[in-house]
Amino acid sequence: MLQVKAGNLDKMGLLFERYHRPLFGFLFHMTGQTESSEDMVQTVFYRMLKYRHTFTGEGEFRSWMYHLARNVLADQAKQNKRVANHANVNEMAERIGGGIDADEQLQQEQDRDMLHKALARLNEDHREVLILSRFQELKYEEIARVLNITEGAVKVRVYRAMNELKRIYLTIETGRKAHEL
Repeated sequence: MLQVKAGNLDKMGLLFERYHRPLFGFLFHMTGQTESSEDMVQTVFYRMLKYRHTFTGEGEFRSWMYHLARNVLADQAKQNKRVANHANVNEMAERIGGGIDADEQLQQEQDRDMLHKALARLNEDHREVLILSRFQELKYEEIARVLNITEGAVKVRVYRAMNELKRIYLTIETGRKAHEL
């Protein structure tokens, strides 16, 4: 990114190749919308070019990138006033595919569906910190920079978010099992 900042715009393609998938994953898990997430990825990379002068190189590039992504999410939420939180489970099942027998595949699909429902029910702060830490595999130090909070606060949020996610997941699972009986 420092090279892009210095005017070597050809390096932006390399950054896109390395980071567009993790960035899409973050945005998709936050919104549950494939097309919207793809558009937001493009917007984030556009803003990287536009605001390249703000990248100092002191922190990790990923922290700066996710900070921009959070701003794009906020702008998108303002435009839509309400962002849907439901993932397309069938699309996710197609991505997994493979040699799993039908029963296992159905169980995995149901588990993913319940996980996404549970994630969607978390408040935005908890969902965001879990996506950054568990799905995007950012270190707590990086998340602290992205969210502009202390590393200790990140640890507390992750702990609380995981407990809340477990509680919601178990509630959904119990309801599903009761419905099957």
